[in-house]
Amino acid sequence: MISTNGHRLAFHVTPGHLPTIVLDAGGGLDSSYWKNLVPVLAGDTGSEIITYDRAGMGASDEVPGPWKVQDAVSDLAAGLRQLGVTHDVVLVSHSEAGEIATSFVNDHPGAVAGAVLVDASLPDFYTPGELSRVIAANQAQIATLAKQPSTKQTRQLLAVAQDYGPAHQAYHQMTWPQDVPAIAIESAKTPFDTSPADARLWRDAQAAFVSHAANRRLVVAANSSHDVPIDRPDVVVKAIQDMIAEVGRT
Repeated sequence: MISTNGHRLAFHVTPGHLPTIVLDAGGGLDSSYWKNLVPVLAGDTGSEIITYDRAGMGASDEVPGPWKVQDAVSDLAAGLRQLGVTHDVVLVSHSEAGEIATSFVNDHPGAVAGAVLVDASLPDFYTPGELSRVIAANQAQIATLAKQPSTKQTRQLLAVAQDYGPAHQAYHQMTWPQDVPAIAIESAKTPFDTSPADARLWRDAQAAFVSHAANRRLVVAANSSHDVPIDRPDVVVKAIQDMIAEVGRT
C-alpha cells in the first residue's frame, strides 16, 4: 500500500529485472484486469511487473470529486517513486489509461523508455464535433448509472463523467513526446462497435498517432473487442516483447 496526498493505493509487484512493465487498466477497471497476463509476461520476459488500483478502484481508497487525469498521474508517479521505479519503464495502457500515459510521459521525462497503448484513448480522437457527439450519447448511460446501486465502478465512471467535456478539450491539445517509442494496438471493433462514424474516427486517431513519429507503429488485433488484453492477450504480449527488444534491458 502506497500513501500519497492523504489516501492509499494498492500496488502489486512481481519481481524481475529492468525494464519494468507497468500495466494500467481502462476506466472502471482495477489491477485484476491483468491477472491472466501477469504470469505470462513474467515467464516470457523476466521483467519486473507492476499493476495497481487507481483511486476508488480495487483495494485503493476512494477520493471524492470529479476524476482528474492530473491526480491519476500524480498517484502513479508517487507509487512508482516509492517503489524505486524511476526509469526504464515500459508503460502498457488500456483505453482511458492512454490519457494517463500521455500526461505521465510529458510530466516525467526520462521515466518511460517505451509504451504499448492498447486501444487507448488518444488526443486526436477528441475533435470538437466528436466530443459533442460523445457527450450527447453518454447522457442516457450516465443517467442509468446514477440510478443503479452505488458501487466502486459506478462511482468511478460517474466521477469521470463530471468533468468530461473540459478535460477532453484540453486533452485534444496534448502531444506524445517524439523521443518515447510507442506501439498502438487497435482493436477490431473499437469501443464504438455500434457506431460506424465514431469507430472510424477512433481508428483515424490511432493512425494519426503513429504517423507523427518514425518510432511508432500500429498493430491491429484481429477478432477482438475493445478488451484486447482479454480477447487477444497474445497480441499484447508480442507488442510488449517487441518494445522491450527495442528499448533494451538492464
